[in-house]
Amino acid sequence: QVQLVESGGGLVQTGGSLRLSCAASGSIFSINAMGWYRQAPGKQRELVAAISNGGSTNYADSVKGRFTISRDNAKNTVYLQMNSLKPEDTAVYYCNADVNRSTWRRNIYWGQGTQVTVSS
Repeated sequence: QVQLVESGGGLVQTGGSLRLSCAASGSIFSINAMGWYRQAPGKQRELVAAISNGGSTNYADSVKGRFTISRDNAKNTVYLQMNSLKPEDTAVYYCNADVNRSTWRRNIYWGQGTQVTVSS
């Protein structure tokens, strides 16, 4: 099994910043893409940002220019730096990892979610 442990969520004022971290552990041979999703109450889960094992990134239009995704392959950790936060960024943020547990076992894993609240 693989576990994703998130940290860094919390309450911040409009215009503030937060840095989310998510570390993967367990039976890991390698990790392909990693990403961050978010879900607000009554809304569908949406992709915020993703990063490939080669470092290619993509972002939701709503966060482009404000958020930066990065990863540390040695630590099996993905980060999301969130700047210029807006109330509409308020959501539960989930990290995601496409994990090769071996050369023949591959699964998608999700973190438990961390609450980000941006006050007006």
